[in-house]
Formats: sequence, structure tokens, C-alpha cells
Amino acid sequence: MQEVLTILKSMYPNPTTALRHDSPFQLLVATILSAQCTDERVNMITQELFPAFPTPQALAAATFEEVAPYVRSAGLWRTKASNLIKTAQILVDKHDGEVPRIREELEALPGVGRKTANVVLANAFGIPAIAVDTHVFRVANRIGLSTASDVLETERQLMEAIPQEEWIDAHHWLILHGRALCKARKPLCGECPLQEHCRYYLEQDRQQE
Repeated sequence: MQEVLTILKSMYPNPTTALRHDSPFQLLVATILSAQCTDERVNMITQELFPAFPTPQALAAATFEEVAPYVRSAGLWRTKASNLIKTAQILVDKHDGEVPRIREELEALPGVGRKTANVVLANAFGIPAIAVDTHVFRVANRIGLSTASDVLETERQLMEAIPQEEWIDAHHWLILHGRALCKARKPLCGECPLQEHCRYYLEQDRQQE
């Protein structure tokens, strides 16, 4: 485990989220939009959305018809537009317009599940958390950092195995590795420095012997 983390750290120094944001509120909005949507697409959307609705108060006062055109290019855009407005209203009504730092309060917001809550806790507030998205789930289980059939168990195993002070960075390392080399359809194993530690590569290698 530690050797894998050391290699990943050397490959992806100073990792951070690809979602562009200037505040916890903007990161929350961007992460809600990111479900079934690429970070690149989200950044294109928020480039126009954030100036139009720069605060929870502005978004809370908006109508669905006002928000919808900005998010129409995102998957599930109708649900997301509605959730963004409802979430902003809750932030204003219950949290004085601030994004909460407590997981349960985050997960009570429309459109916010455990993964989104973890992204906000880690990237907006520096609170240790591992958000398991499709990249993290695939890469962690493919390499052998976890052996789970669902994202919740993957998160639990990673939290148990990785030092807490590395949780946030490890989340980003796995995402970046999934995008760069450990791709879903055709992993670039021949270019990967993790070969000798990777369960998937070693199993493939044995099958060819």
C-alpha cells in the first residue's frame, strides 16, 4: 500500500480537484452538476452559471426557467436545476447562506449524496475524506488497494488502509491515475509504474504465461 501511494504521489504531485471554484458554495454547485457529467463540461457550465448566480441568495431567488438554460448541457439537467435551487434555499433558510461542514447536514441537501459530501468536505474545508467516484472505485479495486463490490465498502477499505493525512490526496491520485493510465476500457499497463504492485497487471501477466 505505502509503495503504491509513494509512486502515485511522485506521479501526481500537488493534486487538486479539476472543478473550478472560488468558494465552498461554488464547489458544492459544481459537484452536484458533476454527476454523470465530465469535469470539463461542468467547468463550461459554471463559467456562465456562477456570474449569473454568484451567491446562495441569488440562486435561491431564481426560478427553474431562469436556471435551466445554464445547465441544459449537463446530464439529468432538469433534476439538477431543481436541486440547485432547493439546495440554495436550504442554505439561506437553515445555514445563514453558508455551506455546512457537517456530513449529515450536507447529505440532507437535494442532489447531495455521500460522494458529493466527501468532495466538499475535503476540497472546500480540508476535512479528511475519500470520495469514491467511478475512477476511484475502478482504480482502487483494479490495483488491489481495495477488494469491494460497491463504493461504500471501497471507501471503508481505503480509509482503513490509507493514513488519514493522505486521504484527500489519495482520492485525487486515484482519479488522476484513472484518467491518465488506468482507463476503464483499455488500461495502459505497459506505461504504468505500478505494474509490480498491481493485482490486475499481475493477473494478466500470469494468464499469458
